[in-house]
Amino acid sequence: MRLSHVIEVIEELYPPSWAEPWDAVGLACGDPGQEVGRVLLAVDPVAAVVDEALEWGADLVITHHPLLLRPVNGVAATTPKGRLIHRLITHGVALYTAHTNADVADPGVSDALARAVGLAGELRPMVPAADDPRRGLGRIGELPEPVPLRTFTATVAAGLPATAWGVRAAGDPERTVRTVAVCGGAGDSLLDTARAAGVDVYLTADLRHHPASEFAEHDGPALIDAAHWATEWPWLADAERRLAGSAGDAGTLETRVSTLVTDAWRLHEEGAQ
Repeated sequence: MRLSHVIEVIEELYPPSWAEPWDAVGLACGDPGQEVGRVLLAVDPVAAVVDEALEWGADLVITHHPLLLRPVNGVAATTPKGRLIHRLITHGVALYTAHTNADVADPGVSDALARAVGLAGELRPMVPAADDPRRGLGRIGELPEPVPLRTFTATVAAGLPATAWGVRAAGDPERTVRTVAVCGGAGDSLLDTARAAGVDVYLTADLRHHPASEFAEHDGPALIDAAHWATEWPWLADAERRLAGSAGDAGTLETRVSTLVTDAWRLHEEGAQ
């Protein structure tokens, strides 16, 4: 399949127009006329993922996070990002990004996170899109049956890939949890939205000390904080399925979801009690 056709399929699923104005989505490098046989999906466009792509013989890497989120004046091989671009181009590997446009899709990043941690039935956005209430930021759903916060925290840890960051919770461990809000990636901007929604717990990533501490002082939801990478990784399998199902002559495409843990944090020690 030509890269241009694969891009058409991706952009039908995750239109670039849905991305935030500050985002950098779409084709970062690659010739739209080149043939694509193997597609690797990953969260981060980092050197280890490019190593995997080259070893496997991928023609296209689809990542959630952009490589060039901020404008650059050059891509010389004297910088890590420049070297990565040079390696991709030298080996004829294209790089495509679906970021905030995948966050707000239906289904999108938070749908996959919700299913990974056991939410069942209908999901609804925390912040519905103005033009379509079925999509938007975050998701709210229900567990099949109420469980204590400590049990749900363990379920989250079991449902997400393991990282050094792990999973941590703020709130009464015995608090009953049934209604859950989730947001893949950094979601502290939706803390007030979670409180207003009346959920029992809000699961996201990158929660900072002061906002979380102040939030916990109110009579609102419990909080669960997981690694940024881990909360977005479940989306890759969903994107892979949707790509294969929408590509038409999908039999000509081989796809793989990278299982490399590219979360930035590598070590975790509990410390003295």
